[in-house]
Amino acid sequence: MTSVDLNSDLGEGFGHWTLGDDDALLKVITSANVACGFHASDASIMRRVCERAVMEDVAIGAQVGYRDLPGFGRRFIDIEPEALTQDVIYQIGALEAFARVAGSRVRYVKPHGALYNAIVHHEEQAAAVVQAMLDYDRTLPVLGLPGSAWVRQAREAGLTVVEEAFADRAYTPEATLVSRRLEGAVLHDGAAIAQRCVAMATGGTIKDVEGGDLTITPGSICVHGDTPGAVTIAQQVRDALSEAGVSLSAFAP
Repeated sequence: MTSVDLNSDLGEGFGHWTLGDDDALLKVITSANVACGFHASDASIMRRVCERAVMEDVAIGAQVGYRDLPGFGRRFIDIEPEALTQDVIYQIGALEAFARVAGSRVRYVKPHGALYNAIVHHEEQAAAVVQAMLDYDRTLPVLGLPGSAWVRQAREAGLTVVEEAFADRAYTPEATLVSRRLEGAVLHDGAAIAQRCVAMATGGTIKDVEGGDLTITPGSICVHGDTPGAVTIAQQVRDALSEAGVSLSAFAP
């Protein structure tokens, strides 16, 4: 039976401000990318999400990004590579503390937002994130976009790489994500998204933004927690995968 991981970005509130329904998503997904306080989240939120993830037997991953709370980590920052390395380590360490208090640990790392997109091509910043992983714990798996500089460098450094696809994001013909600034970058039709995920998980093709065929074979599929109707979409994806004979399990249990 084919197996795939289903991940989502959680803990992206701040103080009294909330984003998404973390508790509901934790009942659907198998891996939680928890914000670590730089682009979103705070200590109370991190602890709560980690505790809930343990209750639901969901793997905890560190969602690391630029220090950019006002921009939600979606703005590129031309940070020095050495400083970026330390920022990534800082974020993993912060989440690790709350994961341990909850009775678990950080099991993988995924870059967020603008950092995720930057290290598709930005060699220096990709190397800085790789260095953070080597310094902190080279046994931790990392999530990344197939064909990115980040994935290539991580593999070359001996890290365990899990290639990721996005359930609700449009793709360019080059298999990169369409910018959120462009119309149609985020998909909203739950049924179509679900069938798209089945195709990706079973070796089929999906359509890029120009109508061409793309073949993406991910180890993990991301459903965004901040998309309107995210919980319903995630459940539709999970149900469709199960009906297609695809089992759901965390890649880093």
